[in-house]
Amino acid sequence: MNLFSKIVVFSFGFIWCFLFEIPSVSFLLAGDWPQWRGPGRDGIWQEKGIFTRFDQPQLPILWRAPVANGYSGPTVANGRVYVTDRLVNPLEKERIHCLDALTGREIWSHSYDCHYQSVAYPNGPRAAVTIQDNRAYSLGMMGNLFCYDAEKGDIIWSRDLLPEYKIKMPVWGIAASPLIENNLLIVVIGGADHACLVAFDKGTGKEIWRALDDVINYSSPIVIDQAGKRLLICWTAEQVLGLDPASGNLYWQQPFSASMGIATPVVDDHFLFVSDFFEGSLLLQLHSDRPAVTQVWQRKGKNEQNTDSLHCCISTPIMEGNYIYGVDSYGELRCLERLTGNRIWESLSAVPKARWANIHMVRNGQQTWMFNERGELIISQLSPQGYQEISRSHLINPTLGQLDQRGGVCWSHPAFANQHVYIRNDEEIVCASLKE
Repeated sequence: MNLFSKIVVFSFGFIWCFLFEIPSVSFLLAGDWPQWRGPGRDGIWQEKGIFTRFDQPQLPILWRAPVANGYSGPTVANGRVYVTDRLVNPLEKERIHCLDALTGREIWSHSYDCHYQSVAYPNGPRAAVTIQDNRAYSLGMMGNLFCYDAEKGDIIWSRDLLPEYKIKMPVWGIAASPLIENNLLIVVIGGADHACLVAFDKGTGKEIWRALDDVINYSSPIVIDQAGKRLLICWTAEQVLGLDPASGNLYWQQPFSASMGIATPVVDDHFLFVSDFFEGSLLLQLHSDRPAVTQVWQRKGKNEQNTDSLHCCISTPIMEGNYIYGVDSYGELRCLERLTGNRIWESLSAVPKARWANIHMVRNGQQTWMFNERGELIISQLSPQGYQEISRSHLINPTLGQLDQRGGVCWSHPAFANQHVYIRNDEEIVCASLKE
């Protein structure tokens, strides 16, 4: 798309918003992406009327907006896009930006002083902003927690969790995205005095409960239904746990040490799966008559280059039917037999082989959409018969801040909302239409 075309698209979007003042109406009819991994926090994207294949090698970009460094993926709600980043000059600051989803125009932005202490890869915040009921919740890498008016950017409440909870900071900082369950905002922070997990009143910021003394990893929690109860599933550096999200009381626990656990737990058909870069994978069966689990299998290879089953790094796997699909330690896309962990096939077609090579996977109907670390969007189908690539198109360029290797990477998770895709690197956030 040439410069004139970009100006026309930008101007049309801006005029349309200005005249009608209802960008959120049409967007809400299609589907927002208001939290980590989408509406259900499960990487499932249910929109219709989108591409089934790409017709050109570069997706036309509707708009671009500058951002600074960060790992956090964008989220989208009510016609607005939220993303966080970090500045280091002249002072160290973290920022939260709210942009118009149609045009990229800044609606509001808030910055605060934030000195990174004793963390590796200090490229910026990790956690995605969570939006609900016109509130935006942001958790920074050093534990700065904010609740904003999502439309205006006014601070409703905030907590500085690092000194307040005496957090034992993991080597890559706080990364798990905040989770909302009913009136609670639940965060994974690794605090002292039984404050591994803390639940706050989402309206006031008042602490409601705290739980566990575990060391944390980087995996975001989820909430599921089991045996007629709501369960908070949290994977710490020591174990996988099922808790009552209303009280923090423990239902069940399964030991599984994982110092590099980043991927989100996935659940399908009474099975729960987690996978770690160094420690391999664990499959649990969720009992249907009570909140309890049974280990089905646990497998680990000799090392990160001689892996068994699946050793995930950044990418969250897919579990569907009798199979598990995931990205191994060096970018190997694999299919496993669910009940055994045996490998059915492996492909190196989706992303070039490299240590920590990443693909984010989102399901839409029978298709799996992949965003790889080279900034490419891929439409594919995954089955026990193999990896079938339908088409791919370039979306955004890799940058060096997230990883100063192989010409840079794109490790942030995209948002798929309202027939558009939104993604950032360390220089910009871009939007492209996926409407058929």
